[in-house]
Amino acid sequence: MTIAEVSRQYDISADTLRYYERVGLIPSVTRNKSGFRDYSEEDCNWVSFIKCMRRAGVQVEALIEYVSLYQRGNGTQEARKQLLIEQRDLLKAKTEEMLATLQLLENKIERYDQWNPHWENTMAQFKG
Repeated sequence: MTIAEVSRQYDISADTLRYYERVGLIPSVTRNKSGFRDYSEEDCNWVSFIKCMRRAGVQVEALIEYVSLYQRGNGTQEARKQLLIEQRDLLKAKTEEMLATLQLLENKIERYDQWNPHWENTMAQFKG
């Protein structure tokens, strides 16, 4: 696939794809005779994985480390697993924070749903 096709398919700009390759998030993409990138299915799998991880808030540095470990091959499985466990734990903590914030918003919205404008007028009478 061309970079334009991958860009459309994964809704990622061509510049972002080039950046991902440059910093090592995507292993080096092969090029055709004309020098244009030719994304393989494996390259696209990396794009999909990286996009998913970034959308979840996983830091670029952690992903670079993961890809680097993966490229080193056998013997790095435990380190890769530990890195994924760390990222999972961070994501769980973020999720808990977001759920708490969501609950706060739900409570505030519920108060507005129960709010009666007459109450405000009544309270104004007592202040005066």
